[in-house]
Amino acid sequence: MSNLLARWKESARLSRRRLVLAEAGDERVLGAARRLAEEGIAEVALMTPAGGGHDASAARALERAGVTWVAGDAPEEIARTHEALSAARGERLAGSERERLARDPLYQAAARVRDGRADCLVAGASRPTADVLRAALWLIGLAPGSSLVSSFFVMEMPARERDHSRTLVFADCGVVPDPDARQLAEIGIQAAEHFELLTGERARIAFLSYSTRGSAEHPRVDKVREAVKQARAARPDLALDGELQADAALDPEVARRKAEGSPVAGRANVLVFPDLDAGNIGYKLVQRLAGAAAYGPILMGLRAQANDLSRGCSMEDVVNVSLIACTLAARTRAGGPA
Repeated sequence: MSNLLARWKESARLSRRRLVLAEAGDERVLGAARRLAEEGIAEVALMTPAGGGHDASAARALERAGVTWVAGDAPEEIARTHEALSAARGERLAGSERERLARDPLYQAAARVRDGRADCLVAGASRPTADVLRAALWLIGLAPGSSLVSSFFVMEMPARERDHSRTLVFADCGVVPDPDARQLAEIGIQAAEHFELLTGERARIAFLSYSTRGSAEHPRVDKVREAVKQARAARPDLALDGELQADAALDPEVARRKAEGSPVAGRANVLVFPDLDAGNIGYKLVQRLAGAAAYGPILMGLRAQANDLSRGCSMEDVVNVSLIACTLAARTRAGGPA
């Protein structure tokens, strides 16, 4: 286990947040639930679909480990979720659709976070991102001051010759396809806040482009420049710069040639990508070719912590994303960002 994961695990154990997992029918989720409970990382509740659908002996083993099973067909669970959907969506949600969703474990899990019966939610091992985002937006809602939900990955880079391991945050890699300048500024600020919460280090934010400080002119470059301008106005205390090419953001020698005097060039640890194409491709290239550990996607901008999973995730991925959810839930409760 890396030092970063070990620090998050210790933090989560100290706070013991109430985590709800929404996919009892997935073996990866079942294995993660058991581990999280046995290691004292969280108080784990597992939503079961209406009609059961889980192995009774496996359920008993998980209960012995400390996992709480929540029956999705229990009348009180359905009623609470129905009430939450009515309060959140009102007449915008047809009655038949409300009835269906009130029996959906994902919406039941989100309703538990909304009602304060859980601190954080992790789902998506067997559900598309759109489902997870919709349940979180409808029932958990946006945090005060937030205008959108976005995401980031924590990228733990392996040590190289004469260099220590390095932790970076990449945003947005999973949610907003083509953010405008205002949205890009918000993504950068929130990513920096989450980087500091998770690492304890000062964020140095690079807004990335194919241009560095005027080396190219294009409306896409203009968008990044405007995002930097708005981010500086909103948070003058943050160390940020842009537009920067990736090499100028990360390599001190290149930074001296391309961006002399920049407060972050060559030392950036939060990389803000101009659109989802760049962010998603970028994190996967770094993960696959550089051997980085990629933890996420971690959602930002919600009133309480909810994290999405890739449908290609492993059990270890479920554990790690849940660990981050619990760590952020504890630190958000202590006054950090949502």
